[in-house]
Amino acid sequence: MRGSNSVKTIRESRLVSKAELARKTGLSFQTIDRIEKGYPCRLDTKRKIIIALGLKFSDKKKIFKD
Repeated sequence: MRGSNSVKTIRESRLVSKAELARKTGLSFQTIDRIEKGYPCRLDTKRKIIIALGLKFSDKKKIFKD
């Protein structure tokens, strides 16, 4: 079941490409794409994305709704 998140919106507002976010997080482009489409991911993956976007982990609920 897919959840919802604001990863794509925040990434685009910061002018970061999927490829750049993948590089910054150490995740694959495909993983970033799947997460942006709402597929579930581990907490550690969420942490990597949040930090790479320049946010604090405490902002997790603002980005990941699940």
